[in-house]
Amino acid sequence: MGEMSQVPVELRISASPVPYPEAEAAMEARVAAIRAGTAPELVWFLEHPPLYTAGTSAQPGDLLAPDRFPVFSTGRGGQYTYHGPGQRVAYVMLDLKQHGADIRCYVRDLEECIIQALKTLGVDGERRAGRIGIWVAREELGREDKIGAIGVRVRHWVSYHGISINVSPDLTHFTGIVPCGVTQHGVTSLKDLGVAADMAALDRALKAAFEQVLKITFI
Repeated sequence: MGEMSQVPVELRISASPVPYPEAEAAMEARVAAIRAGTAPELVWFLEHPPLYTAGTSAQPGDLLAPDRFPVFSTGRGGQYTYHGPGQRVAYVMLDLKQHGADIRCYVRDLEECIIQALKTLGVDGERRAGRIGIWVAREELGREDKIGAIGVRVRHWVSYHGISINVSPDLTHFTGIVPCGVTQHGVTSLKDLGVAADMAALDRALKAAFEQVLKITFI
C-alpha cells in the first residue's frame, strides 16, 4: 500500500469480550476523530460475545436461527457472519488517502495479512476466486473450509470494520447462519486444524503481518 507510514498507528488489544454496539460506537467515534486529525489511526484486536452480524448484502434466508444469538445490522460489506469467544477480530481504522487510496488494494492487503499470519503458525491460508475470505484445503475431508473473514467499510477514505480469524471458537455457533452466503463449504479454526497456537501467538503473527503488508509502524 505504499511507503512505510510516517505517523505511528495505535495498536489496542482488549482483554475481555467487547459488546458489539460498544465496539461499533467506538469505531464511529474514532473514524470521525481520524478524519478531524484529533486521534491517530488505530488497529484494534478484540473478541466479541456470541453474536451474528448482517452486512449490506445479507439475505434474510441465510439467518437460520434468528433467536440463537443477538443479530446486529452493520454497514460493512458482506453477508452474515458470526463473532464470538475464541475468534480474533481486528478492526482496522486507517486514513486510506495516506495508504495508497485504493480500496481494492486495501482489501487484498487485509487478505494478505491473514495469509501471512497463518503461515507463521504453520497453516496454508488461500484466496479463492469468487469467494471472500481466506480458505484452508482439507484434502483429508475432500473440502475447503473458511478460517478468515473480511468485511470493511470506508467513510471519506477512512476504513473501519476489518477481519476475523478463527482460533478456537465453538464451531457449532456458525450453524445458525449461512456464513457469508456460502453453503457448499465449511468453517474451521486453528484448534480444529490441530494447531496449538493461542490468541497471543496469533496476535504476534498478525501484528508482524500488518507491519509488513500495510507498511505501518505501531505505537
